[in-house]
Amino acid sequence: MEEAEEEKKDEADYKRLHSFPLIRHSDMPEEMRVETMELCVTACEKHATNNESAAKMIKETMDKRFGSSWHVVIGEGFGFEITHEVKNLLYMFFGGSLAVCVWKCS
Repeated sequence: MEEAEEEKKDEADYKRLHSFPLIRHSDMPEEMRVETMELCVTACEKHATNNESAAKMIKETMDKRFGSSWHVVIGEGFGFEITHEVKNLLYMFFGGSLAVCVWKCS
């Protein structure tokens, strides 16, 4: 019983420690990158249990703000190789192990 409580505490400490966004790679202009990062954080917090809904929210918002053909992948433990338009890629981590990849390809 005591071990379970300590495990939950350790998990909560880990999530609190890793609750900031970490940009792994981006070739976006500064203004677009900051806006996209904030959008990703907002979507992941709003849809914490449903990555599909978070990805849909990010894609629809990016399509409205920066034109169509945006793609979003959210999850843990995935690899990717993509073709994207120059200056339209963001790969980041949020909440520790949750990865978000946003790119434009028309």
